[in-house]
Amino acid sequence: MTPPPDHHEQEWMLRARCRQLSPSEFFPSDGVGVDKARRICAQCSVQVECLEYALTYRIDHGVWGGASERERRRILRRRRIQTSATN
Repeated sequence: MTPPPDHHEQEWMLRARCRQLSPSEFFPSDGVGVDKARRICAQCSVQVECLEYALTYRIDHGVWGGASERERRRILRRRRIQTSATN
């Protein structure tokens, strides 16, 4: 079961590189926009925390932690498969 989103500002969010940019940069409508967002995320000190937040709360829009919606679905699927293989 997916936990409800934690809408309180997380400590890592205060250090996120995207705070100084327009949110629209991270909700692109094409692959070029996704690549641009990924480059920004790649230089961010909280990329891992951001990605884990999006995975934990199943955020399905935008680029989080350098991963697109499709990439996050793949990561979650891979984790489910790994978990079921170890059980």
